[in-house]
Amino acid sequence: MPVGTQGTVKAVSPRELHELHAQIILGNTYHLYVRPGLDVIRKLGGLHKFMGWDGPILTDSGGFQVFSLAKLRKITPEGVHFQNHLDGAPCFIGPETSMEIQHTLGSDIVMAFDECPPHPCTHEEAAKSLELTLGWERRSLDWWAGRNEGGERPLLFGIVQGSSYPDLREESARSLVAMGWDGYAVGGVSVGEPEPEMMAAVEHAVPHLPADRPRYAMGLGTPPQMVEMVARGIDMFDCVLPTRVARNGTAFTAAGSLNLKNACFTLDEGPIEEGCGCYACANFARAYVRHLVKAEEILGLRLITLHNLHFYLGLMAKARAALEAGTFAAFRSEFVGGYKPHREST
Repeated sequence: MPVGTQGTVKAVSPRELHELHAQIILGNTYHLYVRPGLDVIRKLGGLHKFMGWDGPILTDSGGFQVFSLAKLRKITPEGVHFQNHLDGAPCFIGPETSMEIQHTLGSDIVMAFDECPPHPCTHEEAAKSLELTLGWERRSLDWWAGRNEGGERPLLFGIVQGSSYPDLREESARSLVAMGWDGYAVGGVSVGEPEPEMMAAVEHAVPHLPADRPRYAMGLGTPPQMVEMVARGIDMFDCVLPTRVARNGTAFTAAGSLNLKNACFTLDEGPIEEGCGCYACANFARAYVRHLVKAEEILGLRLITLHNLHFYLGLMAKARAALEAGTFAAFRSEFVGGYKPHREST
C-alpha cells in the first residue's frame, strides 16, 4: 500500500496511482486530525473526495504517531493527552476518538487504537503496554458495535503487540482472535530492532492468527524483507521507503538500490532499471534523472518515486503470481539471493 500519510502519496497524483495499479493506499489518523482537521475533511465530503482518490483507503489509528511525534504526552487508561508536533496545542486521542476520526475520514479499513512500546523495553514494560492496548482494542470494537447504520461499516483490523517477547506476541494474537476482527496486523516491528528480531516477532504472531483473514505487517520494509514476510504468512504491507528514498535520489531495482546522485551515472544512457516498464524507465536515461536530482529539480524525485512505486507494486504482483503457480520458494530464493542492499553502479 503506497503511503499517503497527509492525504497524498508524496509527489504522485491519484491518476498516476491508478496507472501504477495501486489497489489501496494508506492515510494517517493523527496527521489528518492535526492538519487540516476533521471539520475541513467533513465539509469537503470525506478523505476520498478531498484527495480525489476513488479506491480503498486504510487508515492507521494514529497511535504510533502519538507516541513517536507528540512533544509531551500523558498516557491514561482513557487514552493519550499530548501536545501535537506542529504547534504544541493540547490534543487527546483514545480508542473512541480514533474510531470517530477514522469514521469521519471515511476509511475502508480501520485500525484499532494501540500503543507501540519503544525498543528496547523490559518484559514488564511490554506486558503493561499490551494490557493497555488490548483494553483499547476491545473499546475500538465496541465503538463500532454501538453504532446502528444499517449493518454497514468498514473492515476493522486488530493489531498484535508484545515487543520482542514470544509469550506476549502469542497472548496478543490469541486475545485478538477471540475478539473476532476482520483482519489482523502485526505492529511494533521495524522500530529500531535488528532484522532477525523483527522477523521473529512476526513468526511468534502469525501462527496464532487465522489463515482465512488478511494479515498485515505495518511499516515494512525493504524489498527482501517483504518477500521474507510473505514467506512467513503476511499478506499486506505499507511502506514509506519507495517515496522517501526517492527524494534522496535512491532507486530500487531487482538487483538492489541505486544512488542516482553518483558520478558514474553522469553519461549513462540506460534506464533506471533495464526491462522496467514504468514511465521513468520508458522515457528517460539515468544521466537525465541524475542531472535533475543534482539540480534539485522536482521532476527528478517524481520520476524516481514513480519508478520505486512501480517496482514495489510489481514485486508484490510477482509474489502473488509465484504463489498461485506454486513456484514461490524458487522466486524467493532467486530474488532475495540476488538483491544487494546498495549498488554503486550497474
